[in-house]
Amino acid sequence: MCGRYRLTSVKRLAESFEAEEDVEEELAPHYNIAPTQPIPVVRQVGSTRMICSVRWGLIPSWAKDTSVSAKLFNCRSETILEKPSFRDSFRYRRCLIPADGFYEWKKTGKAKQPFHFGMKDASLFAFGGIWDRWRSPAGPVFESCSILTTTPNELLADIHDRMPVIVPRAHYEIWLTLPSPQANQLAEFLVPFDASQMRRYEVSPLVSHWQNEGPECAAPFARAPELS
Repeated sequence: MCGRYRLTSVKRLAESFEAEEDVEEELAPHYNIAPTQPIPVVRQVGSTRMICSVRWGLIPSWAKDTSVSAKLFNCRSETILEKPSFRDSFRYRRCLIPADGFYEWKKTGKAKQPFHFGMKDASLFAFGGIWDRWRSPAGPVFESCSILTTTPNELLADIHDRMPVIVPRAHYEIWLTLPSPQANQLAEFLVPFDASQMRRYEVSPLVSHWQNEGPECAAPFARAPELS
């Protein structure tokens, strides 16, 4: 699963994704993004890629209220075309979710040690995502998204049994624009990302608390030396 990630290179978003911004507030760097928070996503609007702000945690159009959002921040890619919560969004409303790192926790006895995962060159990348639009009984419209997950690559296998789907840059166009009747062809992208292009390192337990924010959440963790 992917329950926490970071996006700090916000000034390079538009250039990196060849997109235009459509957000009300200026994007700010975040080192510890958690479900239900607003996040930038890249969507195809006509012939233009747009960067929009949506809620992380899918609220399907048929949902009774927003509470389901906290449970639908990830979706399993293996059953994406079967689950009512996700299949229409995968066919008609795919998006890219920019990131420059994500976190997973490894159990060590009773404790959990957080690890940061990203590209070896620290570059921006994109999770494969889906989005939907929900109208509340009171009238306001909420747009939300979910990150697709798959089996782990060699870098994650000893830490977690899932990892986010990472869409290769060369496939951004087809991910965003492939017509809905051909959506099943995207199955070739719903696989573990090449581990040789990634790196991991331990980070501070600070990132385990969603209220914590700042560069220290993603900084390499220096363990205290053991006393002899």
